[in-house]
Amino acid sequence: MAMQYKGSCHCGAVRFRADVDLSNPIVCNCSYCQRRGSMLAFTPVENFELEQGEENLTEYRFNTRQIRHLFCKTCGMESFALGQRPDGARMAAINVRCLEDVDPDNLQVTKVDGRSR
Repeated sequence: MAMQYKGSCHCGAVRFRADVDLSNPIVCNCSYCQRRGSMLAFTPVENFELEQGEENLTEYRFNTRQIRHLFCKTCGMESFALGQRPDGARMAAINVRCLEDVDPDNLQVTKVDGRSR
């Protein structure tokens, strides 16, 4: 069940809100996600709103270059990314660890073997 959450980077320069379902976030072991240590939940881009900090974002793309990994230029935190699902639907990948009032230790996580893909 999707609920609305507020989130931000570490320094607060980038702020957003998203309607997202936290019933099954993922932790991926691909070369990128493993190093970052993020926990991700996905939502259609229509359920995501960047409230502050667009001018403070910098972008990184790798591998297929389909996902826009967006970082705060001040603190370096990636609190969300934007991309497309395999069916072409635009989505936002929310770093659950950057959401306000959410304890990631209380969530049931699915491990994804991105390293083998």
